[in-house]
Amino acid sequence: MNLGLARREDGCNLAGMLGRRLPLFLLFMVIAVVARADEVASRVIVLANRDDPESVKLAEYYAQKRDVPPENIIALPMPDTEIISWREYIDGILNPLRAELVKRGSLDAIGMDLFDAVGRKKYAISGHTISYLVVCRGVPLKIANDGSLPVENSPALINPAFKTNASSVDGELALLAVVNSPLIAFLPNPLFKNDKPSSIQLDQIVKVGRLDGPTYADARGLIDHAIAAENGGLIGRGYVDIGGPHALGDRWLEDVAKQLDELNFDTDVERVGGSMPAWTRMDAPALYFGWYAGELNGPFAQPGFTFPPGAVALHIHSYSAATLRSTTSGWVGPLVARGVTATFGNVNEPYLEFTHQPQLVLKSLARGDRLGDAAAYSVPVYSWQAIMVGDPLYRPFAVKPDELWARRDKLPSNQRPYVVLSRMRELDRGGDRNGAIWAGLISEKTNPSMAVALATAKLQQATGDSSGALQTLAWVASRRSFTLLESPLAVLVAQQLRESGEAKTALGVWQRVLGSRAIARELRIQWLPQALEVAREAQDARQIVNWDSEYKELTAPPPVSDEDKKQGGP
Repeated sequence: MNLGLARREDGCNLAGMLGRRLPLFLLFMVIAVVARADEVASRVIVLANRDDPESVKLAEYYAQKRDVPPENIIALPMPDTEIISWREYIDGILNPLRAELVKRGSLDAIGMDLFDAVGRKKYAISGHTISYLVVCRGVPLKIANDGSLPVENSPALINPAFKTNASSVDGELALLAVVNSPLIAFLPNPLFKNDKPSSIQLDQIVKVGRLDGPTYADARGLIDHAIAAENGGLIGRGYVDIGGPHALGDRWLEDVAKQLDELNFDTDVERVGGSMPAWTRMDAPALYFGWYAGELNGPFAQPGFTFPPGAVALHIHSYSAATLRSTTSGWVGPLVARGVTATFGNVNEPYLEFTHQPQLVLKSLARGDRLGDAAAYSVPVYSWQAIMVGDPLYRPFAVKPDELWARRDKLPSNQRPYVVLSRMRELDRGGDRNGAIWAGLISEKTNPSMAVALATAKLQQATGDSSGALQTLAWVASRRSFTLLESPLAVLVAQQLRESGEAKTALGVWQRVLGSRAIARELRIQWLPQALEVAREAQDARQIVNWDSEYKELTAPPPVSDEDKKQGGP
C-alpha cells in the first residue's frame, strides 16, 4: 500500500474520531489544516543526482516521510562534485530540469526552438505551481566563475566586486521561472521582507531548500529532526553571539536577541568581540544566531556536542558553506554533522547586505512560516551565494508554548526543564516573579535540572532570598562529577553559590569540575583563576597551592631549545 495513502486514511479515521468529540466548526478547521498540508506536499519537487545512489535514496526517503508523491522526484545525471562549470549546470541541470517541469505542468511555460548566448533554452514562462524545490545531497553545490561568458548589462556592475558569475546552484534554481536572467552578479528577490507578496511575485521565485551534509546519514537527519520537532515542539534555549566586524550585522543580531526575549526563550547574549569561546554555556541550543569566525569553533567544537531536535542555527561568515562535505571546515557542514535541523550559509563571498538576515529568519519562523518561506523572506537577492540547508516544509513553531506547557509531564526528562524555563521567563517578564520561582521549585521536586535550579536560584537571589537560593542549588553542589558538556553550567552554579555567600560550597563544585580529565587545556587556563579566587575565599591553602602551581605550569612559556639559543646569539 502507498504510505501516503495509508497516512491520509489514518487522518480520515482520526477526523471521524474527533467528530464525536469536537464541535463541527472545529472539525472543519482540523480537516482544513490537514488538507492544506497535503496540498503543499503534493506540489513539492525533489531533485536528485541519478548517478549517485544515495542521492536518489535520500529523495525517496524524503518523499515517503513528507507524503510527497514519488512521481515528483526528478533524478538527472550530474557530476559527482560539489563545484561545476556553467556549461555543466546549463546542459546537465537547468535545461533538462526546466524541460521536465514544463512537461509535468509544474512550470507554466511554452518552449521555443531558441537558445540564448550561453545555451539556455528559451521559454515564455507565466508562472509555476511548485511549493518548494528540495535539492538532495549529490546535486552539485556551486558554479565556478567563468570569465569567458558574455557579460550582460546590469545595475550591479556599478560595483566591481560583483563582476563574477560564481553562484550557488540553489541560488540559480530559485530563478527557474525567470527568463533571460543575467549571469553576472545577482537579481533582487521580490519576496524579500515582503509580508504580502502578490501572485505575480510568487510566480517569479521557486523556494529552494537543500538536504545535504558531510554524510548521507547527516542529510537524512535533517528530515527526521524536522518531523520530530514539528510533533514534539522546538524545545531549548536561545544563544546570540554579537560583536562582529560590522555594525549592521550587530544590529541584526540585537534584533534577534530582542525577539528571543519576547518569545520567552531562556537566552544568553554574548557581546564580546570574536565568536563564543569554548567555555561558553551551550546546553540545549534550540536557536543560535551569531558571528564571526571562519570555521566552527568554541562550544560547538567540544567532543560530544549535539543540537536538540529542531534546532535552527545561523552563523554569519563569507564562506560558511564553501563545502558541505567536511565536519570541521566552515559552519554549515559541521553544524549539520552535529545534528542541527536548519541552517544557512554562503558558498562564496556574498557581502553582508546580500546574505540571509537572521532577524528576518526568526521573524518569519516565529509567526508560523515554513523554513522554505523564511529562507525566501530573509535573503535579498538570488543568482548569488546564499543557500539554506534543511527541509523547506519544516515549521519549528508548529507546537505553541501553551501546548508544550500543558503536556510537559509527558516530555522526556531532558526536555522538560527547558519548557519550564520558558514558562518562568514568561511569568517573570509579566511581573510575576514569585510565580516564576514557584514554577522552578515545583519542577525541581519532580525533575531536578541544573538549568532550572540555576535560573530559580538567580531569581531567589534577586529577591533577597539567599538562603532559598542556596537550598535550591544544594543538590547540584553535592554531585560527585560533571560531564564535559555540563561543566560550563556547573561553573555558573559555582559562581552563583559564591555570590550567595557560600565560597566553601562553591569550591566543592570547582573541585569536581576541574577534577575531570576531560577538561581541555584552554578551559583549564580560563577557569583556574576563577577557581583560585574561590579557594582563597574559602581559605583552602592546599587547594590554592595545587591550582596555582597548575596554572603557572599551563601558562609558562615553552622552553627555549638549544638551536633557538644559538640563533639568538650570545
